[in-house]
Amino acid sequence: MPAMSTPVSTPSLQLSNKVAIVTGASRGIGEAIAKCLASHGAKVVLASRKLDGLTRVADEINAHGGQAIAIACHTGQPEQVEKLVADTIAKFGKVDILVNNAATNPYFGPMLSVEWSAWEKTFEVNVKGYFAATRAVARHLIERGAPGAIVNIASVVGFIGSPMQGVYAMTKAAVISMTKTLAMELGTAGIRINAIAPGLVDTKFASALTQNEEILNMVLQRTALKRVGQPDDIAGAALYLASDASQYLTGHTLVVDGGWTVA
Repeated sequence: MPAMSTPVSTPSLQLSNKVAIVTGASRGIGEAIAKCLASHGAKVVLASRKLDGLTRVADEINAHGGQAIAIACHTGQPEQVEKLVADTIAKFGKVDILVNNAATNPYFGPMLSVEWSAWEKTFEVNVKGYFAATRAVARHLIERGAPGAIVNIASVVGFIGSPMQGVYAMTKAAVISMTKTLAMELGTAGIRINAIAPGLVDTKFASALTQNEEILNMVLQRTALKRVGQPDDIAGAALYLASDASQYLTGHTLVVDGGWTVA
């Protein structure tokens, strides 16, 4: 008789029966990630400060056979984050996946000239907001005794000196550090925490860079793929990190920059 072959498990990108929260989901990278997760079976809760853009995205997801709801939430306010998680649980019964994407960058210029109000706003949303959402979801997962996946959207500027974007870059470096430490602290609970560091992506958020011909040409000259990123480029990475296909990966920051940091 021929020897029996050992079954080979195939890593799955499917998110059926999973519930995901995506912050900053009204446009750009957050919108692309939310639609991608929904298209792979996840029930998705879209969060942002204002409902207007969120409702449009939720309606599009639902029209294509997905399940999505929109919840207004200022992620820099921990009490609103707690309510976001509680409302998600009330609607769908649980949370399995969190994508921290909501971010702000109100100041573009030399670091020494930044106003404290801009500094505080940037850290409130980009660091405090990520931590508040991560803590709320992690506590829920631990209480359930369930594994989970948290994906933080960082940036390549968190790794390098970034003139004119110094304060924003500091917050992204903090996100990368937070990702590593929480991965170590929460690994035994089965909670995986990873980050994505996008390069320049063609979004409204990055329009100050993409619409500056000098900056754009500099980026394109240095980038191996000779193009800026699109939101869907980041969504694919987020799907991988949120799914069981990356079940042995935690504490990692995945650089998705078209080869900009290769040189």
